Amino acid sequence: MPRARKGAARRQSKVRVLKSAKGYRGSRSRQWRRVQEAVTRAGQFAYRDRRNRKREFRRLWITRITAACRMRDFRYSQLINGLTLAEVRLNRKMLSEIAIHDPATFDAIVKIAQDAIANNTQAAA
Repeated sequence: MPRARKGAARRQSKVRVLKSAKGYRGSRSRQWRRVQEAVTRAGQFAYRDRRNRKREFRRLWITRITAACRMRDFRYSQLINGLTLAEVRLNRKMLSEIAIHDPATFDAIVKIAQDAIANNTQAAA
């Protein structure tokens, strides 16, 4: 009789992988080789998409801020430049929330950016 080399550890490892494949369709949740491929691929997609989600949210926030700026005859790039010059530290997530839920405050922020740009052009001239 051949010597057992992994025994319980191998079974536990397979059970762990099979559990993570629970809910997959067809052989991807039953056949060991297909399960391994499916779980590995799923892990790769999850890793990639955790990073892509951050990218997509930033795009959404910038789109919202741009729309709010256009309603005030201002450009997104000017707003960000003006806030940088005025040393206002607001991230894009908060700017988009303010633009949606508190338009009066966003008007004030745009005014701050406009003033900072005007002051900077006067100082340069």
